[in-house]
Amino acid sequence: VQLVESGGDSVRPGGSLRLSCEVSGFSIDEYVMAWFRQAPGKEREGVSCMNTYDDAPYCAPSVRGRFITSLDSAKNMVYLQMTNVKVEDTAVYYCVRGVPGAAEADEFDIWGQGTQVTVSS
Repeated sequence: VQLVESGGDSVRPGGSLRLSCEVSGFSIDEYVMAWFRQAPGKEREGVSCMNTYDDAPYCAPSVRGRFITSLDSAKNMVYLQMTNVKVEDTAVYYCVRGVPGAAEADEFDIWGQGTQVTVSS
């Protein structure tokens, strides 16, 4: 079982970035897949919104309308499309797996190694 993130980079405010998560060892169709992030000195935060109006507990209001999570079942891949990024989006981003019903960070049992996103001018 493995989650491998890629796509992290340095980007200017207002820019866009797409993160990818390659999943192996299980089917993403059988679990809840999400993205979390952690900035230095801050708690882990769910940033995985499936649409603009998503109110899932791991879809932070600060990213709603700017970040979209998508899944490709055929490729067993998970993506995070980030648009209109802000300096406060700087963090390590993690692809995570949870059982159906998972909501809080502690309920997601498998985490990738993370990929760094830095937003600065």
